[in-house]
Amino acid sequence: MRSKKKIIRNINPDPKYKRKDIAKFINYIMKRGKKSKAQKILYKAFDIIKKKTDKDPLEIFDKAIDNISPRVEVRSRRIGGANYQIPYKTDAQRRFILASRWILNAARSKKGQPMANKLAIELIQASKGEGSAFQKKESVHRMAKANKAFAHFAN
Repeated sequence: MRSKKKIIRNINPDPKYKRKDIAKFINYIMKRGKKSKAQKILYKAFDIIKKKTDKDPLEIFDKAIDNISPRVEVRSRRIGGANYQIPYKTDAQRRFILASRWILNAARSKKGQPMANKLAIELIQASKGEGSAFQKKESVHRMAKANKAFAHFAN
């Protein structure tokens, strides 16, 4: 039986920059419902980016998300008793979700600094096409390229 239809909730833009994608990113940072703490982390990270690069932090954020967003991903599918990794194109919403998740996981995996510093460093690296989040994207693309032969199994 198919699952229920996904409910797409309307999200309010963040109070400082009035952008929905930043509000979404704040929600991904948030743990245990502490939204104000998540907002402080992101805004402080943006201040650090501004100091380090002398560029607009929103520009760096957009470039980082664009660089980390995967164009294709692999999904496992069972066909005739064998599991195949089938490459699928990702839609824009899924791209943003994966990019945000990878950037935050990369920032959280670093040790010994406040989260705002780690997030700022990861966003700067991602905007340059470096860092562990970018490596994650590259590995996903390599996996999809390796399994291109099974693309005809995709529906």
